Amino acid sequence: MANEIIDTRRREFLGASALVISGAMLGVSSMATRAVAADYKQNPFTLVYDGAITKNEPGKVNIHPVKYKLNGLDIVANVYTPANYDQAGNHPTIVLAHPNGGVKEQTTGLYAQRLAERGFITITADAAYQGGSGGAPRSTDKPQYRIEDIHGMADFISQFPGVDTARLGLFGICGGGGYSLSAAKTDKRFKALATLSMFNSGRVRRNGFQDSQMGTIQQRLQQASAARAQEAAGGEVLYSGDANMTDAQIAALPFDLYREGYEYYRRTHAHPGSTFRYTTSSLMDLMRWDATDEIALIDVPLLMIAGSAADTLYMTEDAFSKATGTRDKELFKIEGAKHIQTYWVPEYVEAALGKLAPFFERHLAST
Repeated sequence: MANEIIDTRRREFLGASALVISGAMLGVSSMATRAVAADYKQNPFTLVYDGAITKNEPGKVNIHPVKYKLNGLDIVANVYTPANYDQAGNHPTIVLAHPNGGVKEQTTGLYAQRLAERGFITITADAAYQGGSGGAPRSTDKPQYRIEDIHGMADFISQFPGVDTARLGLFGICGGGGYSLSAAKTDKRFKALATLSMFNSGRVRRNGFQDSQMGTIQQRLQQASAARAQEAAGGEVLYSGDANMTDAQIAALPFDLYREGYEYYRRTHAHPGSTFRYTTSSLMDLMRWDATDEIALIDVPLLMIAGSAADTLYMTEDAFSKATGTRDKELFKIEGAKHIQTYWVPEYVEAALGKLAPFFERHLAST
């Protein structure tokens, strides 16, 4: 049974996406010609994005690696403080949730730094069971854990010197965007919510990317159930989403998300804490969850950003239409951008920040 599950997963990877090369994912085949690989070993904070902080200096944005406990697990995070940071002050603050398979040193680090440059305290943490945070089996990817990660970041940053807890915002990217929608339904500490290239992990794991695997839902649930049974019996932990591909295999992937994501996560912005894989048993939880469940509970200002050319745009549009509980919402499309390109392409990052900064400034303003 174990070999059957693994073989089935490998076939599905090339076909569509219950496997989704890890939920935030994959990238542009032309990306390699436009981006120079960032070596995490060359940055003292192992950051891999362009323009990343290399040292802390007075009067500039600084980065503070921190560690805290969440439900008994060690969580690692980076806090960014603005140039005007005052420990005795009352700064607006934003929690950032990273994409599936991503870590804090990649795109959430980029946006956290850039938002700190605009006066916000920001925090982004590695999800429990992933990256540098604790938890086993490694790469467990369950919605309830990712949502709890967001609540945990809010817990920690609310005690950080200089944070104004009455001015707390939430920003999620890709899979982190879907989980941010879910967290904000009930966590009323967040006064404003934004997403970028939102990825509804439950819908994709259940239905396949672009709803392409509706006919195999029960089969894949059987595989996930068998994987959990094997774990419970002390057997090998099975994984989905593993990928070590040639250029030809990358080019043959059926969606921009996967092609560009592979380039981003494995080449141009690779980090040892980042991985495509997740435990196959996680699908039992993922496939029964959906980012849009009870989404009308969100009653704070909502900004959803996505690329106009992204093959994931349908997920943002679906969630936006269902978010009927807030009267203040906006869907902004970055013209010409694909999903992964919103993570790093300078013109698209600037376009996103051009909406994000005023949005949070407006809704996290002092009263």
